[in-house]
Amino acid sequence: MAIQTIKMPQLGESVTEGTIEKWLVKPGDTVQKYDSLAEVNTDKVTADLPSSFSGVIKELIVGEGNTLAVGESVCTIETEEVIEQQPTSQRAEQISQPASVPAPAPAPQQTINVPVVNRGAGKARYSPAVLKLAQEHNIDLQLVEGTGAEGRITRKDIQKLVDSGNIPTSSPAVQQPQEAIVEQVTQAPEPQKSQPVPAVQTAPGDIEIPVTNIRKAIANNMLRSKHEAPHAWMMVEADVTNLVNYRDSIKTEFKQSEGYNITYFAFFVKAIAQALKEFPMMNSMWAGDKIIQKKDIHISIAVATEDALFVPVIKHADEKSIKGIAREINDLAGKVRAGKLKSEDMQGGTFTVNNTGSFGSVQSMGIINYPQAAIIQVESIVKRPVIMNGGMFAARDIVNLCLSLDHRVLDGLICGKFLARVKEILENTSKDNTSIY
Repeated sequence: MAIQTIKMPQLGESVTEGTIEKWLVKPGDTVQKYDSLAEVNTDKVTADLPSSFSGVIKELIVGEGNTLAVGESVCTIETEEVIEQQPTSQRAEQISQPASVPAPAPAPQQTINVPVVNRGAGKARYSPAVLKLAQEHNIDLQLVEGTGAEGRITRKDIQKLVDSGNIPTSSPAVQQPQEAIVEQVTQAPEPQKSQPVPAVQTAPGDIEIPVTNIRKAIANNMLRSKHEAPHAWMMVEADVTNLVNYRDSIKTEFKQSEGYNITYFAFFVKAIAQALKEFPMMNSMWAGDKIIQKKDIHISIAVATEDALFVPVIKHADEKSIKGIAREINDLAGKVRAGKLKSEDMQGGTFTVNNTGSFGSVQSMGIINYPQAAIIQVESIVKRPVIMNGGMFAARDIVNLCLSLDHRVLDGLICGKFLARVKEILENTSKDNTSIY
């Protein structure tokens, strides 16, 4: 027998932690490789945690609602050691042993007690999750003995101290050494911690709504974007009368032949993808000491449910027809509302298009989908009186396109040209010169 450990996987780009929303197994259950062990929430997706082994669940290391950093231990599984996978020499040695020789006993599990010791002034390595939890509870890490590999302090060690109430804190004579090394991660640092929220007085009839883990994740991601990216904002108006007439003339026949709707949004996504190809700097990301201009154009689209916002991705949107984009919008929205969206459906986005017009909005400023450099809000199409050639008034279909940009990456000049090009494409979309196929 062998004890294997399942660790928190990275379930998306820039994801640094996940929350165990619900356990799907319990100690003693038999599982097969790739069976789902738990439902995990991140700031990007809700996904199943698959088993990497076949065996019997020994211990659920963390409870439901707990948040772990990527790479931290989640549970343990007792597995059968397969002789066939060992080198030939080892297999021969095992077969030649007398049958009376007992198999080695499995290694004992560590106790739940976390002893407190003085670690001295040597260097130590701490994960960001450990540092964050220790700082929140004023725990002196030099007084904690870790149960991880080579004595490393894990988030579980800190949480046990917090739960027990036996919290070791620094005294004036005992300070953490200045040479403590913070373990580096590939993801960007967490946003600055917000100020404490003042207590809100409640009155009779007020309703207290608990904040779900996914709502917390959304809030943290939005806060991070606003803290790190200096937002700027631009808007243009586009006359889409011809586009509206074209779409309205084909929508019934299209639905009958294809089985799904062709929406205005598909036309907008196609126009924006085409403009991104012509202005590739808009398809960029901030990376600290450099800017990454992405080769592929993957459009993130915002899809809302009653209590959450998901951002699935249309891959290679510039290579797809309007019909193909309409199909992807329909399929991705269906996955979100059915709870079947996978982590890979959320990854790789390079630019976000938000259909705020579906709610009747006519002007808004979106928060950039970090680490992308811009987000465009497609507002509601409304009838407005417009002065046409010759000074005559006419009722036209007008839409506002609102662009939020990361001013570290993009400037007004390039964004103005980009928006002007999107406007031009949309205003020239008609039955005579545009194919949906």
